[in-house]
Amino acid sequence: MERTFSIIIFLINALSVRGYGESEYWFSFIKVATVIIFIVVGLLMIFKIIDGGAPGFQNFTTGDAPFHGGFLAAFGIFLAAGYSFQGTELLGVTAGESEDPKKNVPKAMKTIFWRILLFYILAIFVISMIIPYTSHNLSVTDQVMVSPFTMVFQKAGLAFAASVMNAVIFTAVLSAGNSGLYASTRILYALAVEGKAPKFLATVNSRGIPIYSLIITAAFGFLAFFASRFGDGVVYNWLLSASGMSGFIAWLGIAVSHYRFRRAYVAQGGNLADLPYRAKWFPFGPLFAFAVCLIVVIGQSYSLFSGGKIDWAGLTAAYVGIPVFLIVWLVYKWKNGCQKLFLWINVISRLTETSGRGSI
Repeated sequence: MERTFSIIIFLINALSVRGYGESEYWFSFIKVATVIIFIVVGLLMIFKIIDGGAPGFQNFTTGDAPFHGGFLAAFGIFLAAGYSFQGTELLGVTAGESEDPKKNVPKAMKTIFWRILLFYILAIFVISMIIPYTSHNLSVTDQVMVSPFTMVFQKAGLAFAASVMNAVIFTAVLSAGNSGLYASTRILYALAVEGKAPKFLATVNSRGIPIYSLIITAAFGFLAFFASRFGDGVVYNWLLSASGMSGFIAWLGIAVSHYRFRRAYVAQGGNLADLPYRAKWFPFGPLFAFAVCLIVVIGQSYSLFSGGKIDWAGLTAAYVGIPVFLIVWLVYKWKNGCQKLFLWINVISRLTETSGRGSI
């Protein structure tokens, strides 16, 4: 199944940019329609309009809910939760290949907050009100046994909808892989164009696809197949931690870039009214985002340090994204630093040579 999905995603991205956009439109349409139906059914269950055995709002007082294990335990899951939320920054990546980005990108940005509120926060609220965290189907030996979305439809007595939900989940997986492959390919291509990655990765075929960047990115995606070769989810946890951590590091960079751009734009005489889109709550927004992401990056696996004994294996898996980022960044800085050094040496050498000839 995984190989089939990978091949489908690769072919969609290799076909054309229009193929990616068209497929993502239909994937998103299916997800949005399903989530809306899910939320409506869930709310009807919560308010007892549909008899599904929902306890109303009692799950807030079940055991030590809503913060099972305390606030720090809830904080410790921020990385995994953030991994699910990551992807909104793709708007900036797709802007370069969208039609009329000056009009469409600001329009998309203005609606994304409400989409997150509706399709993430409200859906999670419905699940938490209907399915208690003590349900044995949610977690057995840290492995989710049944999708919470499927469980809600089952409780509502909609067996057919529960079966359809499993198919929708597969669609969501395709959508996530599709957008992830697209974004990674374009980022790698942009790095190559700027001279920060091998030049051959900037090659574009007749359909406008950076084909070599696509192949390299897809090849790394196949590393996920090793997750099924090792027990206890070892590889999966490593990939999840590396990806989630890298996402938060990217958000740190976005917050810094946004803050410095706005400051530099005004300092250089720019008029904010001329910008196609202006983020609200500046400078609080980027500063708050930077602080939250930094806290999550540093403290999301605090439990590995507790108990008087450090879990080195878990620590390595949790923070593997940080050394990977630092190595890539330091190599880039060293390379460009050396290039500048060699450039100045060459300039001084030329000046010395010219001076020497003049004295003769």
